[in-house]
Amino acid sequence: MGVSFSVCGGVMKKNNSTEAEDSLVYSPLCQRISRDGTEVDIQIYNDDKGGWLLEIVDEFWNSTVWDDSFTTDSAALAEALKTIDTDGITSLVGPTPATITRH
Repeated sequence: MGVSFSVCGGVMKKNNSTEAEDSLVYSPLCQRISRDGTEVDIQIYNDDKGGWLLEIVDEFWNSTVWDDSFTTDSAALAEALKTIDTDGITSLVGPTPATITRH
């Protein structure tokens, strides 16, 4: 409803907005990763202050966002992969909505 975006290496912008601050510039390092039958999207985008923000979105649109920005997009990706390797991919998956049955 009203939002178009390209997840990797693109710009996310609300359709009816012309404000520069409403646009997100995504890193080309964004990616979907799958482990043990679970998928998450690693989203890395510019914070407009020279840093990169890291967000991981699960299949139910639950989001995990790091508090601090990273100096490079590759540092953000490295942190995401380290977290998945150390804590497991399911540590980044939020609750299943009540209206969805997981198979």
